[in-house]
Amino acid sequence: MDVFERAFHQTAWGPFGIPIILRAPDARKTEVMLVRVGSSLLTGPVEFITIAQLKQTANETPREAFFYAQLQDCSEKKTKSGSPYLELTLADATSNFSLKVWSNHSQFAELSELPSGSCVRAEGRWSQNQYGIDGADWQMRGLNDSETEDFLRGDPATARKQQQDWDHIVNSCAALTDPRLHALANKFLEDFGERFRRAAAARRNHHARRGGLVEHVSQMMRTASAICDAYPDLNEDLLLSGVLFHDCGKLWENNYPETGFAQNLNLHGEMMGHIPLGIELVNKLWRDLSGSSRASAWATLSPPSDLVRIHLLHLIASHHGTREFGSPTLPSTPEAFALHYIDNLDAKYEMLTMAYEANNELAPGILARQFPLPANPISPLPSFEPSR
Repeated sequence: MDVFERAFHQTAWGPFGIPIILRAPDARKTEVMLVRVGSSLLTGPVEFITIAQLKQTANETPREAFFYAQLQDCSEKKTKSGSPYLELTLADATSNFSLKVWSNHSQFAELSELPSGSCVRAEGRWSQNQYGIDGADWQMRGLNDSETEDFLRGDPATARKQQQDWDHIVNSCAALTDPRLHALANKFLEDFGERFRRAAAARRNHHARRGGLVEHVSQMMRTASAICDAYPDLNEDLLLSGVLFHDCGKLWENNYPETGFAQNLNLHGEMMGHIPLGIELVNKLWRDLSGSSRASAWATLSPPSDLVRIHLLHLIASHHGTREFGSPTLPSTPEAFALHYIDNLDAKYEMLTMAYEANNELAPGILARQFPLPANPISPLPSFEPSR
């Protein structure tokens, strides 16, 4: 650390009794960063679990486990008798939940001062009742820089899946044969790849998690390729490009920060919506490419470049299928209809998956409704397995 850095750093004791660095790069901002962690809090080995797994498997019998989470919010409230308690909103790449911290908890004071955005390890005995997740004998500690970096990538299973999905998107774009769509897709990945990998596909209904848009687009690409095998007259390059770009406006509407698991609202997303933003982004990328050296060879290509652009924009504009669901125009081409149904299928399939994993069973094989599905989900029929 040089003289300038030392002049703007000081060490103090912060939440969890661990040292924090107060870094003031200028007079307007102070950043709090946890820098040291403790050891295991329970005796003996404790299993790692994601928040989604905790919500899916916890019941009235306490389960010893630890999970990593980011503090999204800490609200101080009062019971009916006037006793204070904290309500923490904790999130990871898979889900989130609220945890109540009663005033007699040993870390009540420290947690009340913990800044939003802090990353922690929570370890204890976890159960679930009608009011949600509850903990006993639990403690938290801050994550160091290395742990935080790993945590923000998501749990290992999610990180592996999203990396595989990302690789599939990259390979699918590299295989596009139309040079205009190939250049457009790869410029998009080069310019906005990191933002793409953080975005969600929705606020809550499906793939509503960090990296969820990558999962959604990748699966839609697999489905699109399969449908093109069944309907060979479909323009596969156009359909795959439509899949890639149909929700590209959600890079602003449903984006996550570089270091967080809470979607940030912004004026572009709120005032424009992802369909107009997607149309504007594709037009901007197309204009940029039109001024490049490679575009001179496109003048003689068939179909004409501007017709290709208009067809791609139509896919973005019409992919919701109806005006009441937000599309400014209705599907008018085979690829537009295909994209709409592929998008709807993947979204609905994800909603059913969420219901099967988490919803209460109202009667044998009948689950509580998963919004916005129109009816109670029914357990699927297992595939027939012939006897050996």
